[in-house]
Amino acid sequence: MKKELYEWLSAIGIALVLLFVIHQFLFLTYSVKGDSMYPMLKDGEKVIVSRINYTLGKINEGDVIVFHADKKSDYVKRVIGVGGDTVMYKDDTLYINNKKVKEPYLDENKLAKTNVLLTENFSVKDLVNSGGKSKIPKGELLVLGDNREVSKDSRYFGLIKEKQVVGEVVLRFWPFNVFHYNFDPATEK
Repeated sequence: MKKELYEWLSAIGIALVLLFVIHQFLFLTYSVKGDSMYPMLKDGEKVIVSRINYTLGKINEGDVIVFHADKKSDYVKRVIGVGGDTVMYKDDTLYINNKKVKEPYLDENKLAKTNVLLTENFSVKDLVNSGGKSKIPKGELLVLGDNREVSKDSRYFGLIKEKQVVGEVVLRFWPFNVFHYNFDPATEK
């Protein structure tokens, strides 16, 4: 009886330690709040965020990330520019380092927009904390929501620091009928 109880307690203890390690260092779940990433992510959906992707690799344009907006709030947005990039929107077209970039994830929102432009004209130097520079400083990111008409993003609060990033959204698992993985814009319609 004692041996069986010891085995059960050991198994539970090991499971709790593994759960802690996985949550702290590898993956965590996140509930989407708001419609700033609509239609890709909707209010109330649940996603898995990989903490390890950026420990082993780098943050890239197009990645969908979760980051600490402040001490109380986390936001989910898409990375548009990284350190060293010049970013400009002109007539609803994205230019990174003076090259036109397609944004297929915006197609649905462009059809439903209520303004003349989905994304107003701006460049890095127009952002709040850019210091008037045209390039994104090293260690900082320009992030935007896919639903540009309602998103509070870099156009509102400026560039974010890479150290604010919690991780990359790698999987939407709830509700089950909208299960999705691979948020790479190159593979999206």
